[in-house]
Amino acid sequence: MSELVRLRTRPSRDGKTFKYFLDYVDENGKRRRISLGHADKRKAERERVQKERELRMGVVAPQSMRLNEFMEDSLVRTGDQIRESTRAEYRCAMQHFIDTVGNIDYQGIRYKHGEIFLQACLDRGDPPATAAKRIRHVKRFFQLAVDRGQLDGNPLKRLKEPKTPRNKKIRVYSVGECERMLRAAQEVQKVGVLRWDLLITLALITGMRKSELLNLVWSDIDFDGKVVEVRPKNDTVETWEWRIKDTDHRTLGITDHMISLLADLQGERPEGYPYVFVPEGRYNHIQQRRQEGRWNLSDTRLNVISNFTNQFNRILRRARINKGRFHDLRNTAITNWFAMGLREYEVMRLAGHAKFETTHRFYLAVADDLIARARQASDKAVGQNLARAWHAPLIEAKNKKGRQTQMLAKQRVTKRGRRNSNTQPSDC
Repeated sequence: MSELVRLRTRPSRDGKTFKYFLDYVDENGKRRRISLGHADKRKAERERVQKERELRMGVVAPQSMRLNEFMEDSLVRTGDQIRESTRAEYRCAMQHFIDTVGNIDYQGIRYKHGEIFLQACLDRGDPPATAAKRIRHVKRFFQLAVDRGQLDGNPLKRLKEPKTPRNKKIRVYSVGECERMLRAAQEVQKVGVLRWDLLITLALITGMRKSELLNLVWSDIDFDGKVVEVRPKNDTVETWEWRIKDTDHRTLGITDHMISLLADLQGERPEGYPYVFVPEGRYNHIQQRRQEGRWNLSDTRLNVISNFTNQFNRILRRARINKGRFHDLRNTAITNWFAMGLREYEVMRLAGHAKFETTHRFYLAVADDLIARARQASDKAVGQNLARAWHAPLIEAKNKKGRQTQMLAKQRVTKRGRRNSNTQPSDC
C-alpha cells in the first residue's frame, strides 16, 4: 500500500542542521508541504503516521484495490482504536481469507466467497468456535468498508457462523489436583528459572491471567495492605509497555502465606530487579531484544516466557492430570469465589470481565441446580413406581422359589415317612 504522506528533510542555510517536513496531497488534490520544526526522527515518524491516518479517514478509497491492500488500508484507518493483539487476530483471519479466495478486488467479494472460506476452515480441522471467530473478523473488515462509504453493502452479512456449544463446560481443578500440581512444580523447580509453584499459587488465589502474572512488577504488590494491583505498564528503561485485556485497573487481595512467599522471593532477586516472575536470564534477553527493536506489544502477552505451555504441561503430566490449561487456574479461582458466596457483580469486578455474560457463565456452573431439581422431580413423579416395577419380578421370583423349596421339603418328608413305614419289622 503506497504512502500518502512522505517524510523528508530540509537542511538549514548554514548546512549544519536540518528539519523534517511532511510532503503530501490533500483532499482537493493540491500538493502540501508542512515543516515540523524539529529534527527528532521518532517524533517526526509519529506525526507522519498521524497525518496519513487523517488523510485516509477523510478521502475516498480508490475504485480498485486488491484484498491485501484493502486489509492494510482498513487497519491504518482503524489506527489505535483496537488493541494490538486484536489487530493481529484481524490480520491473521483476513490473510487466511485471501489465501483461500485469492487476492482479488475487494469490491468483487460475494456471498459464495464467504461459504468457500468457511468450508476451508472446517476442512483444515479448525474447531467450529475458531471458524466462527474468523468469520466475524472478516465480516468486520467489510462492515467497516460499508460504514466508511467504500462499499454499498456487506457481502458477507448473511453468512451464518457454524454452531458452537452455548454452555461450554468450564474446566475446574479439584483440590487434589491443585495439591499434586504444586508438589510437581516444587519437584521440578530449578535455580534461575520461573517459580512455577508461586505462579500457580498466586493464580489460584487471585484469578489473574497469565499475561497479568508475567507482567507483574514489585511495585504492584502492597505487602502491608496485602493486595496486588493489576494495572498497565508504560514503556520505560526497566519495564516494557503492557496493556490489560478488559479493564484498566483492579485490586485483588492475597493471603498472609502468599505475602510471606513473595517476600522471600523478593529477597532472592537482585537489587532493583523490576519483575516478580520473569527470571533474570530471560529478562536480560528481552532487554536486548528491546534495544534491537525486536520486541512489540504482542510479545508482552505471548512471549514473556518461552515454551510456557510446554513447561506447564510437563507439570500436569508429573501431577497425573490428564487434561488442563494454565487458564483453568483462573477458572478455578472464579468458581471458588462463587462457591464461597460472592455475588456476580463482585466476581465481575475481581475477575476484570468486560461483559456480565462472561461472569454469568461461571455463576451457572456453580449455582445452577437444574440437573438436581430434574432428578428430584423424576424421582417424586415416577421414581418410586419404577423402583417397585423393577423389584416386583424379583420379589415374585423369590417368593416362587420359596414356595418351590417348601414343596420339595414336604415331598421329602412324605417320601421318608413312606420309606420308614415299609421298613418297620412285623410282630410275627
